[in-house]
Amino acid sequence: MLKKISKIPFKGTPEQEAQLKAVIEECKDNKSLLMHVMQQAQAIYGYLPFEVQAMIADGMNVPLEKVYGVSTFYAQFALSPKGEYNISVCLGTACYVKGSQELLDKICEELGIGAGECSDDGMFSVEACRWIGACGLAPFSPSTMRFTESLLQTMYPAFLPNTEHNYGEKSCVSCH
Repeated sequence: MLKKISKIPFKGTPEQEAQLKAVIEECKDNKSLLMHVMQQAQAIYGYLPFEVQAMIADGMNVPLEKVYGVSTFYAQFALSPKGEYNISVCLGTACYVKGSQELLDKICEELGIGAGECSDDGMFSVEACRWIGACGLAPFSPSTMRFTESLLQTMYPAFLPNTEHNYGEKSCVSCH
């Protein structure tokens, strides 16, 4: 799946930058630690925005294209922040044949964002995931941690709040 670069403005803090610079300083002489530095950066910021990738490239003395290439090749790296409510939908075979793609499409349409993106207000993010071990309950989304056989019909209205920003409990979780 093609990763999309976030349009949400980067909001790093001086503390986060200091943490990242410390990691880079520790690893800068060993280019084989690039992925380690990127993993640490994602742990610090929650994702790898362009600004963070540029800091890594400068500090590790590697081309920005290399950092970007690694961040887009490996599924573990995110180019968009996670929303306060992260909605994951399984697209594994069992879920897919039972309608999970339609569920994902409907969620994305309602929120006005695609899979792998975060809403402009930072409230929602949507991601497609694969095989989460609930094939017998397909289609499945771990977003509310409720297992139901007819998720497509019953759960969709329950986990997207109304437009008045009455978000209720934060029950949406990522599948990774």
